[in-house]
Amino acid sequence: MRVLWVCNRCLPVIASHLNMDAGNREGWLAGLSERILAEKNEELTLGVCFPTGKELAEWKGEYEVTAYGFYEDTNHPEDYDEKLEIRMKEIVDDFKPDMVHIFGTEFPHTLAMVRAFNNPAKTLIGIQGLCFVCADAYLEGLPEHVVKRSTLRDFLKKDSILEQQKKFYRRGAYEQKALSLTGNVTGRTDWDHHYTKQCNKDVQYYFMNETLRSNFYEGSWDYKTCEKYSIFVSQGDYPIKGLHFLLRAMKDVLEEYPEARIYVAGMCVTGDESFKKKIKIPSYGKYLNELIQEHNLQEHITFLGNLTAEEMKQRYLKSNVYILPSTMENSPNSVGEAMLLGLPVIASKVGGVESLLTDGEEGILYESKNVQALANAIIKVFDAYEYEDSSRMRPIRVKEDEIEEIRSYSVKAKERAFKTHNPDTNYHRLLEIYGEICK
Repeated sequence: MRVLWVCNRCLPVIASHLNMDAGNREGWLAGLSERILAEKNEELTLGVCFPTGKELAEWKGEYEVTAYGFYEDTNHPEDYDEKLEIRMKEIVDDFKPDMVHIFGTEFPHTLAMVRAFNNPAKTLIGIQGLCFVCADAYLEGLPEHVVKRSTLRDFLKKDSILEQQKKFYRRGAYEQKALSLTGNVTGRTDWDHHYTKQCNKDVQYYFMNETLRSNFYEGSWDYKTCEKYSIFVSQGDYPIKGLHFLLRAMKDVLEEYPEARIYVAGMCVTGDESFKKKIKIPSYGKYLNELIQEHNLQEHITFLGNLTAEEMKQRYLKSNVYILPSTMENSPNSVGEAMLLGLPVIASKVGGVESLLTDGEEGILYESKNVQALANAIIKVFDAYEYEDSSRMRPIRVKEDEIEEIRSYSVKAKERAFKTHNPDTNYHRLLEIYGEICK
């Protein structure tokens, strides 16, 4: 089988040979590619193409993977350039794949490849998120004045919150078109199954879970060695990630646990004391700063910036609880990573999250946008682990019969995550799907 992958970024194993930055997002792709390349399956010949600053004609490394680069303005994924179809056709003609596997729908290159390859029966799209659904949830919980205003940065970049939502809708139109023109998709939640079928009722839907980055399969969270009352959030740079809900919930959390602290990974949009950083703050970053000031959180929040996979792992292990306050998600890998390590998880009940963990079994799910419910869940987790601390002067709000139940979430989550993200199972499932499509 000759399979051509179309990726949103260069695979880490290829990037290291080309002196490129593979970035730290989409760790699932790194996990899957590591497994496939390690197997050296003689029945599978792999080609990979990805966006670069310039076109890479062809490169073949030690793993016998042919790599192609194509130019795409990834800073403006809402703009579709028909010239990209020409480059995709060149790659297809050179590699001559039996099938094409496109990872994700959120960039124009997905539609460009679907059109260039022009073979729906041999085209497979892997669903990550879906922009056209996320766009509807983009403004959740934001005050009207925050939505309508523009900072200097927003004005210059034409990138206010309202404009960001419009861009999501434009990207969503491209992905809906791509899904309508493909014959096969892979997904892993009831949510993505519903919406892909909505775009194309005749599409063949294959269920397949994701393999995460290899370092998350080793190590276990331990309450005794974590930073007590610390909260970890893996991303908070744009509204749909819901950091504003967590900041508002901290008022009640701090009344019970004044030592509580939030750690936020990923791009920081709140700026710092430097003038250069301040003028680059978007409206959402300005709103986060307003909430930090309003709730006196200056000493209770740390923005960590972009972290490597190992740094992310260490932050999970150091934390007391992981929070996913998003207004929309499919199957966030951060939840899977936290579960693999056994870190207690609290997540909003949105999108496909319920396909990853069961409320009251492997973690706590709360109704999205319910700030009080989020605060109560955090306090409940803190209480359950601190119950036996004789030095505690404040009353415990969690019921005694809930304590062991909440503590059991960690173990159960780890067990479920190792089944969901099992590299062997997912690798063989992928080969089954390829085999069926290539028949």
